[in-house]
Amino acid sequence: MKSSIKTNLKRFKHVKFSTMLWLALAGSINAVAATMFLSPVNLYDSGISGLSMLLWQITPDQFSFSLFLIILNLPLFLFGLKKQGVLFTLYSAWTVLIFSTASYIISYVLPIDVSTSSPFAQSDLLLCAIFGGLISGIGSGLTIRFGAVIDGIEVLAVVFAKRIGISVGTFIMIFNVILYVVIGCIFQSWELPLYSIIAYAVALKTIDYIVEGFDREKSVMIITENSDAICSRVSEEFGHGITQFDVKGYYSQEIKSAIYFVVNRFQVPKLKSIVLEIDSKAFITVSDISDVLGTSVKKR
Repeated sequence: MKSSIKTNLKRFKHVKFSTMLWLALAGSINAVAATMFLSPVNLYDSGISGLSMLLWQITPDQFSFSLFLIILNLPLFLFGLKKQGVLFTLYSAWTVLIFSTASYIISYVLPIDVSTSSPFAQSDLLLCAIFGGLISGIGSGLTIRFGAVIDGIEVLAVVFAKRIGISVGTFIMIFNVILYVVIGCIFQSWELPLYSIIAYAVALKTIDYIVEGFDREKSVMIITENSDAICSRVSEEFGHGITQFDVKGYYSQEIKSAIYFVVNRFQVPKLKSIVLEIDSKAFITVSDISDVLGTSVKKR
């Protein structure tokens, strides 16, 4: 028991002040999305944040959105502590605390009226859904990028998704669909839940861009009989390190060369042109990759 406590305490030494600042920014950004775009027009965020908005609306005034964020999220983080680790839990709890505090300040302290309409988009549901989702996605994406989550449902998904035989993403989607259906049933209207789904979709796409980058990399595999010529041109054109290896066709039993390397999406058309110019019969596959570690790019 004592050794376990000592181990956990040692992990606190790995806490980075710069990461805490970035996560504080992420939590504040989410607060802007929730309190200045979504909740003023009764749109709903996803996950625990969306559930907190719903409970805030149907409970007495003394129960604020900020309070529900903490009450619902922190137990989930503690529940996932063993699986996710102390550092992840600390970062996530810190981000939610900032999210909650910033939401309270915007709603009750700052001289901004967010009770009936958005300060930026007024009562336009589509604008609030799009920009609320966009800003929420930026905050959530930054949170993920710096090693935390801002919603306890993601922790719950990691713990239970495999046990019930579904992916983490599917678990979260099912939760959100149920949430929006419940909202529609409670208020006997489907307009707001449908606009909330738009916000959710925009947020998901934004998270992808923040986590994976706008200039997403592509992996390229080329099967050719002219590998040396292609490698020479590609290296000259893009300055990339290239991997070559021999492959054998199953039906033809012919030995050919495979070329593998990584380019960005803007370089793909030029790449295809170079390869087909040298070998019109080359077999080319281009695939999305979410991240690249290390480098094989030549310094030019």
